[in-house]
Order: sequence, then C-alpha cells, then structure tokens
Amino acid sequence: MSDATHGPDNLTGVTPDTGLKIGNSEQDGPMLAADGTPLKTSLNRALRRQKRRALMLIAPLLLFIVVTFIYPIGEMLFRSVENQIVGDTLPRTVRVLADWNADETDVPGPAVFSALTKDMMVAVEEKNHTRLGSRLNYEVSGISSLFRKSGRGVDDIGEGYTDQFVALDPAWEDPQTFIDIFAGPRWVEANAEYDGEGRRPTFRLKDGSGEALPQTASIYRDFARVVQVEDDDNPAEEQPWNSVYLALYEDLRDGAQIPADFPQAALLTAAQAAVPNFQTTDLQAAFVDMDKDWADREVWRTIQTYSAPYTTGYFLNAADLQLTPDGVAWRPENERVYITLFVRTLIMSTAITVACILLGYPIGWLLANLPSRQANLLMILVLLPFWTSLLVRTSAWKVLLQDQGVINDLLVWIGFVSDGNRLALINNATGTVIAMTHILLPFMILPLYSVMKTIPPSYLRAAKSLGATNWTAFWRVYFPQSVPGIGAGSILVFILAIGYYITPEIVGGTKGVFISNRIAYHISTSLNWGLAAALGAILLVIVMAFYWAYDRIVGIDNVKLGG
Repeated sequence: MSDATHGPDNLTGVTPDTGLKIGNSEQDGPMLAADGTPLKTSLNRALRRQKRRALMLIAPLLLFIVVTFIYPIGEMLFRSVENQIVGDTLPRTVRVLADWNADETDVPGPAVFSALTKDMMVAVEEKNHTRLGSRLNYEVSGISSLFRKSGRGVDDIGEGYTDQFVALDPAWEDPQTFIDIFAGPRWVEANAEYDGEGRRPTFRLKDGSGEALPQTASIYRDFARVVQVEDDDNPAEEQPWNSVYLALYEDLRDGAQIPADFPQAALLTAAQAAVPNFQTTDLQAAFVDMDKDWADREVWRTIQTYSAPYTTGYFLNAADLQLTPDGVAWRPENERVYITLFVRTLIMSTAITVACILLGYPIGWLLANLPSRQANLLMILVLLPFWTSLLVRTSAWKVLLQDQGVINDLLVWIGFVSDGNRLALINNATGTVIAMTHILLPFMILPLYSVMKTIPPSYLRAAKSLGATNWTAFWRVYFPQSVPGIGAGSILVFILAIGYYITPEIVGGTKGVFISNRIAYHISTSLNWGLAAALGAILLVIVMAFYWAYDRIVGIDNVKLGG
C-alpha cells in the first residue's frame, strides 16, 4: 500500500483494515451530548426549559396586569360598540319590528304592540325598562320618561282577557292549571321537594308545550323565571300575568293544534271554541293612553335603528354626528362640542409640553452641572410637589390666579397692570396651561437631568478650544446630545396632559376643560358609559397616532432616560 493511503490528505477516505469513516463532521454525523442525544437537540431543550422557567417567574405579574389593567380597559372599550340592552330587553318587539316599514305607516301594527306588552311586563318586573329608557334617551330626548310612565301601567294591559278566561271557567284562575300545561315533570318533582334551603330549582317547560302554544309558553316561562329569581316565590302558587292570558288568547285565536292527550286538553279546546267571541283590547290605544309618544313614529324608528346588538352610534356621537333612521347626520350645531374639545385638548397639551421644555431645560442643565451639594438641594425642590396632593396644588392655583388673587395683586402693586384691568387668569385656557405646567414640570426635568448628566463637560471645552462660541458649542455639541431627554420628557408630559381632568375642571371653567372632563362626566354623572368609552377609544387612537408619528420622524430608539 502506498504512503498516500495513510497520509493526512486521506482523512475523508476509508481505512483498509476496518472500512470505518474517519472523515469530516458531515460524514461523521451530528455531535452528541453526554447522554447520547444530538448536541443541537440538547441545547434547544435546555433553552426551552429556561424560557419556561422565565415565563413562570413573570406569570404572576403578567396575570395581574391582564386581570387589573388589560381586561378592564378592553371591557370598557367594548362598551363603545355594545348595544345589546335593546335586543335583550325587548326581544319579541325587536323581532316583529324588523318587518315594519316606517315609510308606509306612522306606527307599527298590533303584532308589535302585543310583543311590546309581553316584553315590557318582563322588563318592569326585572327593573330593566328604566335602563332601556336611559339608553334610548341618549338618542332621542324624552324616551326615558316614556318607559318609566309605561312601566307603571303595563301590568293592567290584557286584564280583559284574564277576566274573560276566568269567566269561561274558574280553572283558569288556578295557578295549577298552567303548571299542568307548561311545567316539565322533573321540575314539578324537584319543586315539590324543595324545602326552602338553597336555590330554587330552575323552571323547565314541558316537552311539546312550546309547539302547541308557542307565545303562551314563551311568556309563561319568563313569568316563572321572574317569580323564582326576582320575587323568590313559587310559580305553582302565583296567578300568571295578564300578558300570559293575552298570549293564550292569541295562540288559540291563531288556530293552535291541541292534541287529544295534551294536558288540560278539554279546557283548552273549550277555550279555543270561545275566543272568537271574546271582547278584544286595542293594545295600541292602551299604550297611547299611557303616553301619547307611543304614537310618535320617531320613537319607533329609534327603537328599530338601535335594535342591533352592536352600534356605531357612540362613535358617531363622539364625532358630533348621529345615527338616525335615515342614516348618518350631523348633530344640531348647538350640540357639537366633542370635535372642539378634541382640538382644544391637543393644542393645550402641546402648549403645556412646550412650556415645560422651555422652563425645564435650564433647570435640568443646572442640576447636571452644579456641584453635588447644590444639585441635591435643587433636586429636593423639584421633587417637593410630588409630596403634596394634586388637589391641594390645583386649589392653590385657583387662589393665586383669581382676579383678586395674589398674582393680580402683585402685578397691580408693581404697576404692570391697572386695578381696573386685572388679567383674566382663571376659568379659561390660560389658567389651565399655567397650573398644569407647574404640575407636570417635574416630569420634564427628571428625564432632561438624567440625560444631561451623561454628557461629558469636556465636549464643550473641546468645542471652545477649536474656536466655537458659547452659543455654537451649545447648539452644535450640547443640545443634540440632550434631544433624547427632551423626547422622553415630551412624551411623558404630553400623554399625561392629554388625560388630565381634575386640574382643568377646577381652574379651566368652560373654556379650559379637556375632552377627559367630558369622559369623566359621562362615567360618573350622565352614566353614558358607551359614549365615554367611544371618546376614550378615540383619544387612545390619537395618542397612538402621535406616538407612531414621533417614532417615524424622531425614532423611539432615540428616547432615553439617561445612560
């Protein structure tokens, strides 16, 4: 065998004695760990374990943030489009009203008023009719009182049918008659065994009752549920509502098929033979007698327009528009306030940010360049406002800025203004800018100071040694290095300013309030949470848009808090 066979150039060959490869790593296969698994697989497994361990460490904090921050915000923002109260409170009315054409008749037909009778009876017992009225009152003024007034008389509608059924056969007055017809046998057994402890067994309809008497079964199920849940009573001991008898009349009138083996079949068959001779009730007239607005076409068009489970109405209102039965339209001119408030909020927040930059930059420079002892004393003065209540500081500015306040008295004393021409510094935009600049100034100073502290003084000396003037050295050398601090402070101040509402409320009057004041008003006073959520969502989008623009123009990576 030649020497070439054993030379170093034959490492990729085959040994003549064993035939085993002793070549490079690709021919030898993957490197193995100590346990025999491929090294790459072992490393990936170790990395996954580290990631899982890290995730477990932050899981409590992540869960806390989701539960206390992300979920509540998401739930609140969802209210800006959620509109399920109309369909949930008036389910039967909404279904029938969907076929109504407002261009053909001024008010819907009898079927809608029949459905309204049943829905209102349930809503009144569950005390939901006032909530529904408040919701629709946001769109058309006066609907809230309409529902309140109707709620006091709806239980009497259909009483004539009750009296006629009872006169036909006294068995219709016995609650057990309806239990025999509609109650499921399992519920009857569980209800009989109920001893008053714990929760009552949930009412269940008897199989087949819904097919034979659909409207009556539906309203009787609601009756039984309300009696159990709201009144904590036994449906087997309570006479049904008048609306149940109304539904029974309608089912029998419409030709309900009663099987021979159906419970109380003889009683139902006799009643079905008699209902053509019943004296009927004009349900529309009954509602109009309670409140003439039930004959107003706009009321019904509003209910129809807002019957969908989701709506854009809140967002339209937040943009001074409104969703009408005829489409989107501008609100009356005297009600257009939100666009003005959004523009005012952005302008004043920008003004406050600029004022904080102008006042905070020199202070940050002093803090960064003074000796430690003087700098620490000055830092205490900067942080001192944080030790005082925001409400106290704002109230102090209300005292200082009044026409007869300290600032105006000082200006008059030094002769800057005459006593008859005192400056209007309160209850306007000026007072808001002054007070909020003072409150937010530390949030500008601290980022500026932390960045300026990292700028070596030797840079300025080097610039001057090369012939630069003080201004040139500052503007060309020092200022560009402090821009990240300006960016960080501006973001902090602007975002905080755009969401403030306590200070503008106290010192702003009618000309210095922000959009956040209207959000707070709808949350706590008008209780129009949907509009408040829509306003908040728009404000959030505006802030994110400014953040995106800042990132594109300046670059968020250039924002620093020091270091």
